[in-house]
Amino acid sequence: MRTTLLRKTALTFAAAAATAGGIAGPAVAAHAAPAAAQADRKPSDERQLDVRYEAQPNFYFCGPAAARNALSVQGKNIDVYDMAERMGTTEAGTDSINDITPVLNKETGKDVYKSVEIRDAKAAEKQTDKLREDIKRTVDDGRAVVANIAGTATDTDGVAHSFEGGHYVSVTGYDDEGKTVTIADSANPAQASYQMDIKTLANWIATRGYSAAS
Repeated sequence: MRTTLLRKTALTFAAAAATAGGIAGPAVAAHAAPAAAQADRKPSDERQLDVRYEAQPNFYFCGPAAARNALSVQGKNIDVYDMAERMGTTEAGTDSINDITPVLNKETGKDVYKSVEIRDAKAAEKQTDKLREDIKRTVDDGRAVVANIAGTATDTDGVAHSFEGGHYVSVTGYDDEGKTVTIADSANPAQASYQMDIKTLANWIATRGYSAAS
């Protein structure tokens, strides 16, 4: 029986494109990484992981695609359709972060990842601080975070990313001691990677949750 932690994730922004006559393009490979990718050994206030990026093959595979991109930083190349089956993904999307976490643990080790909630409509300061520390710890360990987000958020270049029905992204790095984070987004290969302020990301996750190394 599926867990009910957090709201159900419905269609991603790409669903709007499908309604308008287009669908997110087929999975494409980019940003190839070494087989055993590790965190770049840069100054302690910055870590970036190498991602073997793939776009999601349809409008409702954002959950499996985000998990697949997250696991790619460890050199894993798992079929996104296999991941979708294990997560119970349907055309309505992937229910919650609690459907993502067990799959990440199956691939990385028992209880490596845990689900973390941000229940309220806006993230409290302590929740933002926890997200920041969770991202830093996870990335420093050579792993990526998977976040369940909803609504519109603006990246550090002023570009808005809108997923009113819900979406999943991977967090694959950080700058400035975690005040800025790097997002790998499977929805659009033209915007495969961007950076975002940690407070903005926390509020994007609000009412939902994320999976980070425990």
